[in-house]
This record gives sequence, structure tokens and C-alpha cells, in this order.
Amino acid sequence: MFDSLLLLVAAAFLLAGFVKGALGLGLPTVAMGLLAVSMPPAQAIAIVIVPAIVTNIWQTFRGPYLRDILRRLWPLLIGTAAGIWLNAGALTGPYARYTTIALGLLLAVNAIIGLTKFSFTVAPRNEKWVGGIVGLTTGLISAATGVQVVPSVPYLQAIGMEKEELIQALGVFFTVATLALGLNLTSAGLLTAATALPGAIAMAASFAGMFVGQAVRTRLQPDVFRRWFQIGMIVLGLYLASNALAKLVS
Repeated sequence: MFDSLLLLVAAAFLLAGFVKGALGLGLPTVAMGLLAVSMPPAQAIAIVIVPAIVTNIWQTFRGPYLRDILRRLWPLLIGTAAGIWLNAGALTGPYARYTTIALGLLLAVNAIIGLTKFSFTVAPRNEKWVGGIVGLTTGLISAATGVQVVPSVPYLQAIGMEKEELIQALGVFFTVATLALGLNLTSAGLLTAATALPGAIAMAASFAGMFVGQAVRTRLQPDVFRRWFQIGMIVLGLYLASNALAKLVS
């Protein structure tokens, strides 16, 4: 049973790391979706959190835009941390049994947004207050599901960053969000010695997947890869939500 868990963790993070290496994001989202098939989201988040923090810190400092990003995104970052703190009991409280349903629906909705290429723009004069609201909303969702991509990623894409700056900004944002989420998990007693070995395997697999993803990024057709990735996440999300709902009503 323990060996099968480690194999699942390794496979999930190899794929999640590959997606992150190829697209610049997606590691916690993919890993959470795959792990939640066989374990509660709270357990999955405890395994995901350390590799997510480490890989995002690496992405944060891999670029020259850090100062400008912090100056521009501080309302988003503070709002996200506040939302995660305000919803700290979501994973262990009375509504914890609904988190798998919420996670599945969130994965599907996020993938549909990506597949339809829904986009909008935010004027520079509105970035501060819109960013704060988006951050707070993202934080509340993240505290319950472990996923930080909605509505933060559409917002980051809406403020008009260059490609490399956007990739570094995603690293900065996800670093702050995962650190805040890690504090929640620590306070709730979810980060224990039992997660150390799965976490170490997850980290090694993440970096291996990222290395491969970055190596083949220039050879991939980004639009085609992204499209099939989003379709796969819709299927996975709907499966998670429907399976969890069936268990609740049975």
C-alpha cells in the first residue's frame, strides 16, 4: 500500500513537473487533481506543498523582473495571503467532505476558461483594487482546494505582461500563495513526518519532469499541447467531482 502511494506520487509529480516546465505553471493543479483520485485533498495538499514552494522559488528568481513584479502585484499577493488565512479551517472543518467536489469543479472550470481562450484586460489605473479583490478570492478558494489558479492566472494574463515577465510573475505569486497555504497546513497539523518521504519523492520527480518539459518546450506546439492538457483536466475534474458526489449520497 505504501509502495503504491509512492509510485502514484512519483508519477503524478513527473507529469505535473513536465507541464510546469513546458507551460510555466500547473504543478500544484495537476498534482492535486491526480492525487485526489485516491486520497482526500487535505492529504494531497500536504504532499504537494513543499515541492510547489521549492519549484516556485526557483521560478521566482529566474529572471530580472522581481522588483517590478513586487511593486505591481503587492495587492494581489497580500489579498491572496489574507484570503488563505481567513479560510484556514476549510480543510479540516465541517465542510471538508465537500472539498473534493469543489476541487473537481474548479479544475474543470479553469480548464474550460483556458480552452475557450477567455480573456479580458485590466487598465493600469485599476490594477491595485482589482488585484486585491482577485487575490482575496483566490486565497479563499486556495485554502479550501489547494489550487491557486482561479481567478489569479486570468488576472495576471489581463494586465499586459511580456511572456518572460509573466512566467516570473507566476513564480512570485505561487510562492507567496503556497507559503501562506503551508502555514495553514502547519497550524492544522497536516504537515507531519509521514509526509516527509512522499514529499521528497515528489520534489525529485517535479524537478525531473520540469527538466524534461523545459528541454522539449521549444519543440512542442504550445497551442496543441495546451489544448489537450485542458481537455484532460476537464475530464479529470468532472471525474473527481462526480465520484465524490456519488460517495456523499450513497
